[in-house]
Amino acid sequence: MQTIKPEQKEELAQKAYEAGYRYQLEKRCCSQTSLAGLFEVLEIQSSEIFKAATGLAGGGALFGDAGCGAYDGGLLLIGMLKGRAMDNFVTEETNRFKCFEVGRELHKKFINEYGTVICRDIETNVLGRPFFLSDKDDYAKADALGNHSSVSPDVVGKACKWTVEVIFEQGLLEELNALREQQASS
Repeated sequence: MQTIKPEQKEELAQKAYEAGYRYQLEKRCCSQTSLAGLFEVLEIQSSEIFKAATGLAGGGALFGDAGCGAYDGGLLLIGMLKGRAMDNFVTEETNRFKCFEVGRELHKKFINEYGTVICRDIETNVLGRPFFLSDKDDYAKADALGNHSSVSPDVVGKACKWTVEVIFEQGLLEELNALREQQASS
């Protein structure tokens, strides 16, 4: 497996956008599709994190009142690279603070684009109103406005792109390459 190099930032960010867009268009569940796009492009995986991300879709169990699932997927990947490990589960300074710092950079990108990271507020800004996606009628109304044919795939694609950019910009290539190598040798 070849090491990812700093000069690959733009190429991988664009590929991440495309993969995230495609997965959301085909499979839905923004939290999982953002991870799928990132996992594909960065050549990493975690079946446990992927499965656990299911409930984060649609602003948390399709209620819309929590973080955007695509944003959450990006945070989960950042945590894979720089999060606090179970064997260092202490209150003192740990990787968790670097994880928070990197996560805030992803947050800034969402704020700059959408003014929020909250699912229903992104829907309001992009589609004109929030939708209660666990209600079949509201789900259909969101779809009629292009939610799953273009809007949501674009949000997921951007989340994937921004996550890759943040990994490069915040100096997490060493952690990414170490994870890739570890998984390739397993």
